[in-house]
Amino acid sequence: MLQVSNLETTYNDIILALKGISIQIPKGKIVTLLGANGAGKTTTINSISGIRKTLNLVVEDGTIDFEGEILNDKEPHEIVSKGILQVPEGRRIFAELTVDENLMIGSYSLVNRADFQKNKEMVFDYFPFLRQRTHQLAGYLSGGEQQMLAIARALVANPKLIMLDEPSLGLAPLIVQEIFGIIRRINQEENMTILLVEQNANMALSIAHHAYILENGRIVMEGPGKKLRQDKDIREFYLGLSETGIRKSFREIKHYKRRKRWLS
Repeated sequence: MLQVSNLETTYNDIILALKGISIQIPKGKIVTLLGANGAGKTTTINSISGIRKTLNLVVEDGTIDFEGEILNDKEPHEIVSKGILQVPEGRRIFAELTVDENLMIGSYSLVNRADFQKNKEMVFDYFPFLRQRTHQLAGYLSGGEQQMLAIARALVANPKLIMLDEPSLGLAPLIVQEIFGIIRRINQEENMTILLVEQNANMALSIAHHAYILENGRIVMEGPGKKLRQDKDIREFYLGLSETGIRKSFREIKHYKRRKRWLS
């Protein structure tokens, strides 16, 4: 469905943020991008969604191909109309508007307005609490509820591809498990294609069909989610587990063996 080829982007005409990355997102699959802060994960989805001008982000080289159409020069509203929806980091719900008004804003790109009511019923199935809180100001929702509203706001627009940026950020572990369970359901029941940017590697790899690992703007490893979850280096450096099962912190790890081997 989506193919990014040899993408290079810069910030402020100075910082080379992405250094020729290539990823593929097959239809109906969950693909995750993993990596530390500054690796280029959010830059990748910002490049795809077209919100580059407001960030002084420029695509210098490479192509973004969605269902056979090149998106490099498309405006954000044009990309949304193609069926690509981004759920940004930090949720970014409209706190002073009601839950229902947030959903209405999410549906602005629908050509057939009658679809809005149908789509609302669909998101109420995944997020039942929203039905009881349609007239509540979104700012009074908990952090987890706001994240669910942000995902629901994207779903009402009939997306073909949803890009989720750090959906676990700042949430309690039990809430994270609930949200990732819902993401898996949406993928399975709606055949929804999902690009997931996440630092919680354990949760991301537990639901992803395929994963890419970024470091300093480059992809250093990729493979099936289940396979990477069992990889020795992934377990040690991203999940904090050594061969003995004892958790380690990054500070306890003296030698960064992964980088040397992956980039060799």
